[in-house]
Amino acid sequence: MQEIGNIVELESVKTTPQGIYLLTQEGEEILLPHKYVPVDFEIGDKLEVFVYTDSEDRPIATTLIPKILMHQCDFLKAVDVTPVGAFFEWGVEKDLLVPYSEQFYKIEVGEEYPVYLYKDELTNRMVGSTKIEKHLKRNPITLKQGDEVSLLVAQHTDLGYKVVVNNQHLGMLFENEVFRPIYIGDKLKGFVQKVRPDNKLDITLNSSKLDELENIANAIYETLLKQNGKLNITDKSSPELIYSTFKVSKKAFKKAVGILYSGKKIKINPDSIELVR
Repeated sequence: MQEIGNIVELESVKTTPQGIYLLTQEGEEILLPHKYVPVDFEIGDKLEVFVYTDSEDRPIATTLIPKILMHQCDFLKAVDVTPVGAFFEWGVEKDLLVPYSEQFYKIEVGEEYPVYLYKDELTNRMVGSTKIEKHLKRNPITLKQGDEVSLLVAQHTDLGYKVVVNNQHLGMLFENEVFRPIYIGDKLKGFVQKVRPDNKLDITLNSSKLDELENIANAIYETLLKQNGKLNITDKSSPELIYSTFKVSKKAFKKAVGILYSGKKIKINPDSIELVR
């Protein structure tokens, strides 16, 4: 059933003591329990619902909105760990199972983890996975360089931050592209820098549309890298020295240095600025 795991608009066809039945595109009937039926609802009306499976793996509808849909990823809180796997709260009555075979981390109750929703082809059940990378790799990429995208920060590595792009793809936000504090679970806006042959994306927080200060901060950072991590120039230096070095005003330079400092990228000495190693 293609509706499972998605929000769809379905027409009501009959009422029963348990609730009303909605008709799918395939001609199957799905129960919407009475507690989710609007007060002024009538047979023949259409209603937007989320379709999932109940505790007996039967398709069922709800007007509750889940935190993730089919083939999407977000951080969810673990609410139980059992012999069959871990269960996560995700906005509907039935908690989402992440089997042990799909656990990348050791799950602890009360903690949040990135979870990907998919359908297990063997059991035909909706299940979750914290092995998000293997699932995100399978989604075809239609994005191109320069596209604005939504980002979910999933993991910090030596190279930078692994991010989930538009809920469906895996991307890398490299350390030298980050000029402000970023934390696991943050949701950001970014831009596609490169589409890689391995079905991954290089992501940047910068674009031609970003304000001048971000670009100046980038220039300062790149210059520091080329100068072995240290420059004998600070926000106290003369306007002439700053302009001759970066072709910007002292005011703009001072603000850009502030961006790097607040992002813990540099430290400011009395007569120099220096990369934080």
